[in-house]
Amino acid sequence: MLLHELIARVSVVSSNVSPDTEVTAVTDDNRKVTQGCLFVCIAGNHFDGHDAAAAALQAGAAAVVTERALGLSAEIRVENTRAAYALLCAAWFGNPADSLTLIGVTGTNGKTTSCFLMYDLLTRMGVRCGLLGTVKNCIAGEDVPATLTTPDAFELHGLFRRMADAGCTHCLMEASSQALAQRRLEGVRFRAAIFTNLTQDHLDYHGSFEQYMLAKRMLFLQSDLAVVNADDPAAEKMVQGVSCPVVRFSAQSQTTDYYAQNAQMHPASVSYTLVGKTQRGEVCFSVPGGFSVYNSMGAIVCLLELGFSFDTLLQCVSQFGNVPGRMEIVPTDTPYTVVIDYAHTPDALENVLRSLRAITTGRIFAVFGCGGDRDRTKRPIMGGIAAANADVVIVTSDNPRTEDPEAILDDIMAGINHPAAAVYRICDRRKAIAEAMRMAGAGDVILLAGKGQETYQIIGREKHHLDEREVVADVLAKV
Repeated sequence: MLLHELIARVSVVSSNVSPDTEVTAVTDDNRKVTQGCLFVCIAGNHFDGHDAAAAALQAGAAAVVTERALGLSAEIRVENTRAAYALLCAAWFGNPADSLTLIGVTGTNGKTTSCFLMYDLLTRMGVRCGLLGTVKNCIAGEDVPATLTTPDAFELHGLFRRMADAGCTHCLMEASSQALAQRRLEGVRFRAAIFTNLTQDHLDYHGSFEQYMLAKRMLFLQSDLAVVNADDPAAEKMVQGVSCPVVRFSAQSQTTDYYAQNAQMHPASVSYTLVGKTQRGEVCFSVPGGFSVYNSMGAIVCLLELGFSFDTLLQCVSQFGNVPGRMEIVPTDTPYTVVIDYAHTPDALENVLRSLRAITTGRIFAVFGCGGDRDRTKRPIMGGIAAANADVVIVTSDNPRTEDPEAILDDIMAGINHPAAAVYRICDRRKAIAEAMRMAGAGDVILLAGKGQETYQIIGREKHHLDEREVVADVLAKV
């Protein structure tokens, strides 16, 4: 591909490279530099690509893209190399996102469920579509492993290309705060974007709640429609100053564009009446918990606003199954119930525990930990929430990564001061699950929180196989 074709949408500050230069590849990884490639210099937390620019040219790169003048023989300077890289990747794959109706979902919790539901609804209605998210990526029914909630720019546009080539017309995708802050979605235009909620998470990366919120808000600056949960305190800040139309939904107020009436919580589902404009219909969604009212309402409202049939949507919602790792009930054939949920933030843990309390006749066991090398401030908060909302708390390991697992447990235990809960500390997650199952009786519910769909545990820098479903089965097999 010729350079001028690649940089057509990139704002170039200066260049000493011929626009007719042939480019054979695009990369931001100095280890992947090949003859004739375009190397984009990105300054990361641990490595600055600018330091490898000269070596990249010596290794055969056709040119380097930089944010500052380096005085090199083949140098293209731009204002932001992260943004430029995203645009270059899009161009490399022929700007495939332009041919897709993109629907993005952002927020702390609920992104995965919202995207899975919309993917399921559209597929049931005969729409060929793609899915990009935490659990997995899908292209017209074909599963593709996911490594990040929002893929890096090269992988992202490669997936868009595959979707377009497979005949997909729509794509549902989770938009993480890190991806937005890192400009991975630069130049991507969304037909609609949903805001689910905003609570504490990723402060280790963003530094403050305000910066976290502003990162999320970026999605609505590149969308043609905003669909927002008006009950969340951050809702109005999220869409303040955006140029696109804003549609609001609520489970607490009847003054919004759409609202829920008569919400009912059931052991395996939620039901409510959805009211909006001239429409009114009954919704039954097979994921329990009050948060499921919001997740399902946001998805339905978004597709309604894009022109899909109200009656057809409600019919398809009632046929939805579940989302892996989201209030997932593990088959046990025991008097007690085991539930797996990805809840790894204070708000998510509290929501899940409160939802379980409404449908549990016995005790609630909360088995959870917190990730290492991540926001430490939420650890004691989550400890306090678990103790206040569960009858038995077992603090254990999540993904300790490079931190001392016991030190992480110390942080969690510091927030536990609720006298009513029985609290145990078992660092080994397998042993923690086994102990909960040993203690559980008729009517009890064991919540395994934090891992969700993950089938591994990160210790140090290595992934070790750990599938909680298998752990539960192994424990039962030994009984």
